Amino acid sequence: MRNPLLPPDLHTTERPSSTAQWTALGRALELERPPGERIVTDEYAPVFLSPSSRALLAPLRVGRPLVQLAERHPLAGISAFGLCRHRFIDEHLSAALADPETEQVLILGAGYDSRAYRFADELEGRPVYEVDLPPLSRRKAEIVAAQPARFAGNRINRVEIDFRTDSLAERLGESRFAIGARTFVAWEGVSMYLSHPAVADTLDTLGEVCGPGSTLAMDFWHRLPGVGPRAAVRRLGARAIALIGEPVTFGVAPADVAGFLDVHGFAVVDLVRSRELAARYSTGGRPCEESVYVLAARL
Repeated sequence: MRNPLLPPDLHTTERPSSTAQWTALGRALELERPPGERIVTDEYAPVFLSPSSRALLAPLRVGRPLVQLAERHPLAGISAFGLCRHRFIDEHLSAALADPETEQVLILGAGYDSRAYRFADELEGRPVYEVDLPPLSRRKAEIVAAQPARFAGNRINRVEIDFRTDSLAERLGESRFAIGARTFVAWEGVSMYLSHPAVADTLDTLGEVCGPGSTLAMDFWHRLPGVGPRAAVRRLGARAIALIGEPVTFGVAPADVAGFLDVHGFAVVDLVRSRELAARYSTGGRPCEESVYVLAARL
């Protein structure tokens, strides 16, 4: 029985995702660094912050030296990972958009993703399909509609879905998604909150609706072996996320992920674990959390 004092599961409530708000807050806080010291630059992130996140941003700004010191600790690596993950997907998106055969962009679990706006020039009018749960999709749409000048000139199709119960193929078909066209797919910060069948079904659907040469960029979580304080803190972190109604439920080890994706028609072309990810993108000595990693795969 669910504890009535805790938030309900994200899929059974009308509230927007808390983790989506956290990642937007991380990108907003990154703007406090000089441009050359940022992992990502997302000028739209502050626009999507809730009142509580805005209230939290102010003391984080004041305590920035202490925050930056804390970010260098390995147990704080999820913060840098979220930013480096975003940068990794950005770079693969940029490469895909440089290819004129890429016809559209699909963002699964879009949250407060701003790529449709940040990459407006590179998109050159190509449509972007943002897929997410109805409460978050609608809140984002309200924010965008309230600032038409800032968000003008982009072809964005919002697709509402519950990945656990709805058909992605049907939802995309209803949105005029071009079946069989070369597509760039971003699936960021979602798979770990789904079941194995939901992840597998989504990958199968992507293989059916996206054309040859399509690219999928995403992240995976896996349970690290070991005992000791760090392992205990990681387990506590996973439980804490469950307490806000967004439990971590699915993982696959880096050594197994190529075989897992191959079954669904995708070939891994770039797999980056935490240390290499930090070496590629991180600044200020910030490490990346070791239980998560990123990859790009080709259909």
